[in-house]
Amino acid sequence: MFTLTINQRDSRRDGDRVPQLLKDLRHIPARLDFDRSVEDEVQGIVDAPEQAVEAALIALRCGSWFVGIGVGPVNEPLPNQIKDASGHGLIYARRAVDRLRNSKDRVPVAVEGPLADLSGEAEAVLRLLGNIVHGRSPAEWRVLDLLTPGVRGQQKAVAEELGITTQAVSKAVARAQWADEHAARPAAARLLHMILEVR
Repeated sequence: MFTLTINQRDSRRDGDRVPQLLKDLRHIPARLDFDRSVEDEVQGIVDAPEQAVEAALIALRCGSWFVGIGVGPVNEPLPNQIKDASGHGLIYARRAVDRLRNSKDRVPVAVEGPLADLSGEAEAVLRLLGNIVHGRSPAEWRVLDLLTPGVRGQQKAVAEELGITTQAVSKAVARAQWADEHAARPAAARLLHMILEVR
């Protein structure tokens, strides 16, 4: 399983962003739903590495969160609430997010698991993806939020909805490196899965 511990970077300055993050994460299928664990922290447990990548990139988008991913087992049966869960996956996620608090990393995502080398590789790919996601402008996000990966012929409909030209949509997609992001996501997911396979 994959545990995410997502801690707000500066809640005194930015106010409580937990409700918005929970809203943004609600569409991700989880073994144990994303929920507030303590004050300015969110935790959740997912089965699939693709879900872990998706959740991490959602949190990295606004730049307000430290994102720790723990790869490892969680004690079953799972409790009803994340704050009552236990197991190695949660310990790894805590270690990951604690490591970020003491760093100056521009893209604050960390991965911990039973294999340090693979965890480091997964972390490096996620940082590259996070850099792409965090660097997008609000105008680019207005376009991208209306697109579905892998579906052809959507740019005209998006242009009509936003009242801009198809060329403007195409330029925004290219500038935002949207195709590159979605092409690289499987690499991050595969590395996370490889950590989980270690016994």
